[in-house]
Amino acid sequence: MSTRQKGVQTPKKGGLASPTSESSKDQINGLRPQKSGGGAEWDYRIALFVITAIAFVTRFWGISHPNEVVFDEVHFGKFASYYLQRTYFFDVHPPFGKLLFALMGWFVGYDGHFHFDNIGDSYITNNVPYVAFRAMPALLGALTVPTVFLIMWESGYTLPAAIVASGLVLFDNAHIGQTRLILLDATLVFAMSVSVLCYVRFYKLRREPFGRKWWKWLLLTGVAMSCVISTKYVGVFTFFTIGSAVALDLWGLLDINRKEGALSLPEFGKHFAARVFGLIMVPFFFYLFWFQVHFAILYRSGPGDDFMSPAFQETLSDNIMTASSVGIDYYDSITMRHKETKTYLHSHPDKYPLRYEDGRVSSQGQQVTGYPFNDTNNHWQVIPAQPFPEDNLLGHRVKSGDLVKLRHLVTDTYLLSHDVASPYYPTNQEFTTVALEEANGKRFNDTLFELRIEGAKGKSDFKSMSAHFKLIHFPTKVAMWTHTKPLPEWAYKQAEINGNKNVQLSSNIWYVDDIPSIPADSERLEKTERKIKHIPFLKKYFELQRAIFFHNNALTSSHPYASQPVQWPFLLRGVSFWTHNDTRQQIYFLGNPVGWWIASSLLAVFAGIVGADQLSQRRGVDSLDERTRSRFYNSTGFFFLAWASHYLPFYLMGRQLFLHHYLPAHLASALVTGALLEFVFNLDPVALEQNVDSKMSSSSSNKGGKSSATGPGTKRVVPAKDRVSGNGMLALWGAAGVVMTVVVAGWWFFLPLTYGKPGLSAEEVVRRKWLGYDLHFAK
Repeated sequence: MSTRQKGVQTPKKGGLASPTSESSKDQINGLRPQKSGGGAEWDYRIALFVITAIAFVTRFWGISHPNEVVFDEVHFGKFASYYLQRTYFFDVHPPFGKLLFALMGWFVGYDGHFHFDNIGDSYITNNVPYVAFRAMPALLGALTVPTVFLIMWESGYTLPAAIVASGLVLFDNAHIGQTRLILLDATLVFAMSVSVLCYVRFYKLRREPFGRKWWKWLLLTGVAMSCVISTKYVGVFTFFTIGSAVALDLWGLLDINRKEGALSLPEFGKHFAARVFGLIMVPFFFYLFWFQVHFAILYRSGPGDDFMSPAFQETLSDNIMTASSVGIDYYDSITMRHKETKTYLHSHPDKYPLRYEDGRVSSQGQQVTGYPFNDTNNHWQVIPAQPFPEDNLLGHRVKSGDLVKLRHLVTDTYLLSHDVASPYYPTNQEFTTVALEEANGKRFNDTLFELRIEGAKGKSDFKSMSAHFKLIHFPTKVAMWTHTKPLPEWAYKQAEINGNKNVQLSSNIWYVDDIPSIPADSERLEKTERKIKHIPFLKKYFELQRAIFFHNNALTSSHPYASQPVQWPFLLRGVSFWTHNDTRQQIYFLGNPVGWWIASSLLAVFAGIVGADQLSQRRGVDSLDERTRSRFYNSTGFFFLAWASHYLPFYLMGRQLFLHHYLPAHLASALVTGALLEFVFNLDPVALEQNVDSKMSSSSSNKGGKSSATGPGTKRVVPAKDRVSGNGMLALWGAAGVVMTVVVAGWWFFLPLTYGKPGLSAEEVVRRKWLGYDLHFAK
């Protein structure tokens, strides 16, 4: 590294280049080498062809093995079958990636008869076109590799840098393993890489705003980002990456001292509005479009019904819940179940203990608990708050908003809540029961409950199955609630029932499972033909979004192969996808350790160089010329931002996390690696200035001495290979060759774990347990 080399004066504006300075703008994503003739860039084109061919070979080779259900194919294969059978299901991911699998199944004439129930189920026996399903992610995974190459090429990097960046993805065992199975990550990573590529192309046209190509690449960037977030919600990290670059670009356009001249506020408003339209509105409408397709296809009742409201379920044909729904009258005996835990509201003669383990005192009243099995102790009679006349006692329908009392039939006591702390929650109220004398006497108000049916309009009928409701204690306004932690032995490890002061929680919802008091020959059980109802798309969409985010956040249980974000860059553990005992074959999801460690090391090097440069500038030492610094901060820095945006947010998540969550960030780290490798061998700004001068002189002489005016603020584009001296390019090729040699060696060594064949001996397995990976058949 030299400091203001060789005494040649180079342009300097002083200090660190701003991301929105004009120099920065020319370098934020680099510039593609100019074509200088019919054979220009042939080396890039040949490399692109070779890399693409190898990508297809590595992704498609042996894709039919194993011919059994592998890991999460039990989910995404099942979802494709549900689409083909038009059966409603629920999943925490948006529909786009799953719709692609269904499309592939439709192309090959698959009818969705197989539901991928268990890992290890045979595809051959069940006649499933699984190779076609796996071909979809393999295709996208193969195309991801040349997309990475194109990002580097379009960003103006040298051929060795582009080969290293794409090679780290090409020969990565994790990317290969994840794209050969019926999983969503191939779609996610491909769409993310295309988003970056399209934005680079768009940014290069910033001096030709509002032209046809400018609009084309702006809109393609938005569509690609829409595909990312329509596959998985972590796609929002891609929005943040590109949104940050767009925000810096707009900040530069607002600068009154721009080299191209200041923009008027109306002109700036046009730029701002165009980006809002192309990068926010267009992606959002495409995102909504896939949900509309999702709802249009899934019109039959299915396993996803239970996650949705009764109103939503009424839009599905053959829905058992609404078909078996019966209106509830006063004095009916009913059984009530909690919507989430499926436990019954239950009571038995046993009392709460006088003192709990923490020393708090109970009321010593009769226990009210949640019980998972049907039992006569689950039977409750609905009693009106004010009794009807004796001659008109029966036939009154219970309505939403009614005040009711609930009589426990077996013990002949009435449900009650009062200002006594529950066993586990000091802030929640205890639920118990009292005898008739007290219920009609001094404890009358404490036995009153308001029945609030979810989504009810006015005085809707209270029905079994279809009416989801909250039972609100009338005097204290707490909602009856339960959870999964069992009570101690004194309650037979049944669930706690208490009064939740946060009435708005969706976990307060119950439904009536049965009305055992109705005679089997009652006219009330006669079914009438039910018409399928319709509700607006946005209402269905928002309900599904609430359910998705609730259940996504609820994925907190432990998993034997879950990992933490701090482990991912160092590849400290993988995931066992599939094993076959007889042949000792296994698929173990693991990246290429050599490639990952190189990429992670260079991420640290990038941060170190930034820190050293900032410190040296503070001390008046200018180690980098303006062009090199601008390119380093704004192009390599953009890739580093992509890595950080797709990695660091996982530290804030409390849900289950796995190694595959790092794949988008790993792709970004590969871009940083290629760019940083070139940076190390390209520190001679004098050569760059001389190249610019010589090319401009040559251009002038070729035109008879006339200057080739290119417009204000336009800079000459120097091919990437011309920016590196002969010795520097030779060293760069040498470094790239060393990196790719060790990366290919690492890929080959772990290949049997990626492709699931051949089977390995115990000794061979042990040799691959580099960091104590929990591989099978090590003995």
